[in-house]
Amino acid sequence: MRCAYVRHLWDCGESLEIEEKHTGRYGARGQKREKRKKASPEDIKRQNKWKRERDLRRLIKWNFGKYDYWMTITYRKGDRPAWEQMKKDVTDLIKKVRKRYRKLGKKLKYIYRLQIGKRGGPHVHILVNRIQTENTGTDMIFTELWTKGHINIRSVNDTGGFADLAEYIAKPLEEWEPEGVKRYHPSRNLIRKEPKQKVINRRSLVDKYGHMIYPKAPKGYYIDPESVHMGINPVTGFPYRHYTCIKLQI
Repeated sequence: MRCAYVRHLWDCGESLEIEEKHTGRYGARGQKREKRKKASPEDIKRQNKWKRERDLRRLIKWNFGKYDYWMTITYRKGDRPAWEQMKKDVTDLIKKVRKRYRKLGKKLKYIYRLQIGKRGGPHVHILVNRIQTENTGTDMIFTELWTKGHINIRSVNDTGGFADLAEYIAKPLEEWEPEGVKRYHPSRNLIRKEPKQKVINRRSLVDKYGHMIYPKAPKGYYIDPESVHMGINPVTGFPYRHYTCIKLQI
């Protein structure tokens, strides 16, 4: 087995997300493979949660920015539409908004999630790309077309590279919400990218003492310390390293 590891790199514009790992084909220097263990239901649940948040975070990075809008759409006091009615209401609203965008020569992008609060209050969270012309804009369009209640509009929170936002949108359904429904609904025109894959030869993720090696940022970037996760995958028994590099603002 030769000493090498596999790197997957996702270019997210202002950041690079990197996942590195040793595999059965590419081993670590002086590293014996740890004993594998069967993934428990909790392990699988935790891994699936991490993947959902990771994939959604990248989707947001590729399609939205800090000047776009995060909206909370509510109903009039006392209105309690069923889940399917909520979905129909949002679908109808999106159709109307998309038509307005098209008239302005723009394309609507969105990710929305239906929610029911603890007290039964139905509402919708939606992330949308912002447009602005001399006479109108996204905020005016949504406010005019939503006639069943109110809309709270604010700029997107890009703290942590949209990590908090992705975690919120992808969070599990509450116990009082209908089972089996989709957590969130993205528009079909969102940009999705495949990673660049590279085998890093004659390199290891662990040093000669078996300790994990902290990653180095490429030129023009710095590493977000909160993003660094590394260790031994308990299921495969091999070392891994995940981190995000942020582009330096010059």
